[in-house]
Amino acid sequence: MNATQWMTLKKCAAMESLDHIPVGLIVDSPWIPGYIGITTMDYFTLPEKWFKANLQIKKDFPEMIFIPDFWVEYGMAAEPSGFGCRINFFEKSTPTVNHIFSSADDLVNIGKIKTPNPKTDGLMPFILNLYKYIEPKVKEIGESIKIVAARGPLTIASHLMGLTEFLIGLKIDPGNTHKLLEITAKVAKDWLEAQADALSEIDGIIVLDDVVGFLSKEDYLEFAHPYFKDIFKSFSTSLKIYHNDTDNTAYYEFLEDMGINIFNFTGKQDISKVREMVGNKICLMGNVPPLEVLTQGSPETVITKTQECLNMYNSKAGILLSAGGGASPGTPGDNIRAMIEGVKNISVG
Repeated sequence: MNATQWMTLKKCAAMESLDHIPVGLIVDSPWIPGYIGITTMDYFTLPEKWFKANLQIKKDFPEMIFIPDFWVEYGMAAEPSGFGCRINFFEKSTPTVNHIFSSADDLVNIGKIKTPNPKTDGLMPFILNLYKYIEPKVKEIGESIKIVAARGPLTIASHLMGLTEFLIGLKIDPGNTHKLLEITAKVAKDWLEAQADALSEIDGIIVLDDVVGFLSKEDYLEFAHPYFKDIFKSFSTSLKIYHNDTDNTAYYEFLEDMGINIFNFTGKQDISKVREMVGNKICLMGNVPPLEVLTQGSPETVITKTQECLNMYNSKAGILLSAGGGASPGTPGDNIRAMIEGVKNISVG
């Protein structure tokens, strides 16, 4: 992103009141190739096409702050591939990840699992090498890669054994579930550090983990909060973002203690109520519904919902107008422009 966008993002994170409401969006391989008109396989394997695709979306939406921006990723496959999960790639859709645990009963074998090294294992070293290749190109156009991303420990664990089996294991074998989460949390942290080491101007991280949204308050405090808090505490960056767009508010009151600056949350919650639950120290990134409105709605509907969201929030401090989640596959460019248009000439705060 450019220097102005980065400064705006930092001001949002600092809960400053801006003279305008900024607009941001998480975009990655589920949306970018289809929007550009190339195959997912070309996007993943041809660096020049990948770079041109990312340049094109920035040209088409210059007002948009893309997060994390110039994100090198292979869908959800990076971290699980380091454990030896078999990955299936497709021409026009994101990869699938095959589990290495067949059921929750297999957690008794957790001692046999080797913690992967992001610099040598799975797809992660390929991503690191691509970052080293594209960063000079990004700098040549006057921009920087400022944020690196990782899936959270619960999401990584669910890819190793499947979501249902992970949640069953959490209940029937909490001891070994903790051992698994200690490993996956370390991988998330090591992966963020490896990316930051490969790049020269990293000053922010984003952790994406929707599986937290399947936990009760009590289970969150036992099986999630300590691991996330440790991950965010480990980075002396100026910007820490957490994404979870499930419709579960059980953990909202603990986000400040988690140590984040920006929270990207579901489009199904009332943003004013989210502010009450989260407190006044975390910037809210949201929350136009990403599928029903931003993907499937008309531009007029997007503008209406955007303005409803902003009127409901009624402040220019601590908000980054966005989708209540990432950009869904098939989201039309006209609807993204409508969301940008919807923030203009609106009087709030």
